[in-house]
Amino acid sequence: MAYDACMMRAVLFDIERDYTGARVEKVLEPQGDELDLILHAGRTSRRLIFNVGPNAPRMQLSDMTKENPLKAPMFCMQMRKHLAGARLLGVEQPGFDRIAVFRFSAYDEMGFASECRLICEIMGKYANLILTDKEGKILGAMKLVDFSASTVRQVLPGMRYTLPADTGKLSPLDADRATLAQKLAEFSPEKTVEKFITGTLGGVATQIAHELCFRATGGIDTPIAAADPEKLLATLDAWRNLLMHHDYTPTVAHLPDGTPKDTSYMDITYLGSAVTVTHYPDLAAMFDAYYEERDRAEKIHRRGRDLLTLLSNAETRTEKKLALQREALLESENADEYKKYGDLITANIYKIRRGMPSVSVIDYTDESAPEVEIPLDTRLTPAQNAQKMYKLYTKEKHAKEHLTACIAEWERELSYLATVREFLMRAETEDELAEIRDELYKSGYASRMKGYQPPRTLRTKPMEFYTSGGYRLLVGRNNLQNDRLTFKTAEKGDLWFHVKDLPGSHVILFCDGEEPSEEDYTEAAAAAAFFSKATGDLVPVDYTRVKNVKKPVGAKPGYVTYKTNFTAFVNPQKPKNSAEK
Repeated sequence: MAYDACMMRAVLFDIERDYTGARVEKVLEPQGDELDLILHAGRTSRRLIFNVGPNAPRMQLSDMTKENPLKAPMFCMQMRKHLAGARLLGVEQPGFDRIAVFRFSAYDEMGFASECRLICEIMGKYANLILTDKEGKILGAMKLVDFSASTVRQVLPGMRYTLPADTGKLSPLDADRATLAQKLAEFSPEKTVEKFITGTLGGVATQIAHELCFRATGGIDTPIAAADPEKLLATLDAWRNLLMHHDYTPTVAHLPDGTPKDTSYMDITYLGSAVTVTHYPDLAAMFDAYYEERDRAEKIHRRGRDLLTLLSNAETRTEKKLALQREALLESENADEYKKYGDLITANIYKIRRGMPSVSVIDYTDESAPEVEIPLDTRLTPAQNAQKMYKLYTKEKHAKEHLTACIAEWERELSYLATVREFLMRAETEDELAEIRDELYKSGYASRMKGYQPPRTLRTKPMEFYTSGGYRLLVGRNNLQNDRLTFKTAEKGDLWFHVKDLPGSHVILFCDGEEPSEEDYTEAAAAAAFFSKATGDLVPVDYTRVKNVKKPVGAKPGYVTYKTNFTAFVNPQKPKNSAEK
């Protein structure tokens, strides 16, 4: 992600314009490397996020809500002491670096007016959040840096804050056309345009340099010697004007599978048809859209790693058992052949003598009446050989029935594990993960969850929406919730939706026996397709009245059977009218 000094300038512009004078309503620390301030200005509140983690260091305004730990961490408590109720006086970006200084007016322990500064440094793995007083004395920091970590620059309470060493590069705001033309003439013509931009101008990410190079030359690795100097300088001039006048175009680039690839404060063109770009009204909406999808999979991988491992191992074991049973089922297909041999031996018993290794007889069961060779046990009489064939027939027949039932059972188990995986990948909160973990425990996986103690009370709420016609729509978040929703919450006259033959949520359209409009049907079916494993357009979704949905005795959570259903083909779409806060 191109979070450079230019991106920070764009974010600070929004903060200074809309939140100078805003009051700090809350100080939160949802995770160990992130501090959030809830700023209240006028009648609105917005979250200001400071993330100094190694994976996604950034500073942004956000409209997202986040879970917070029950007990605030030490740094959060310290920030509350100094910043709770404080007012934002202003922001600045010293030296056009990835550093933002927030000045707050507050009150000290004695009730006297004071001023403190919150300094956010977005510098990759060295990102940090530091609180100082007005004179620059460090009061606290999210990451303390002592002499063992750095002999150049320490960050410890009581020390005076100092800015990082200057890189010596030009600020894009100060680099006019004449200055850049001189620098370009002095730069090695064998090096690329991208190297010229990042080596001459400070605070410019490589992705932005690629974009500027592409706009000026049509490529991203064009040598200086092959570039048109006038076109390059004109491109840099237009980019500088964009920064000066804050004419931003918040953009997210998505890969063909929908995965977010990158963000930018300007349009992205250098990636061409390899990505799809989406523009947003402001930077906050851009960041929220990018990180909502990006962080969801990362959080699940981190917090639900044990569940993913359990599911993967269970799926592997089940698939191996299925393969063995299907192979055995193919072998049991000889059952009818044994019965035929027994019948032919009985019909030709007068030809057979004890001790014969085989007998050749006419197969009267076939219209062409071919001659077949039947192997015999030399130790047995002809009648005993016939009885042996009938016993083999009975054994293989029972084995076939047993294997068919076992295969169906293991296929249902594999399907169940697929539904759990789908819900796990969609889980967004700790409560949802806990309920999925509890479901697996109750479904027979307790022996594989060492040390797990089921909670006394655990019940998440289903997702709630409303259709255009005003009908309530509930969507299950996991299999246990699917069962509660269908068999406890819904009435018999309500409508039940589920994607056809794939893992997904139970969706209930509460209509109390009424006949909703076609638009309401379509929205409910589209929701069932969206909250499922289905991909692409025109996804088949089955729907029927709840009274037609049954749960077999002993079935896994979420498994149901239904009848008298209809099937709709819809495009997956999340309902627009959410009732969730």
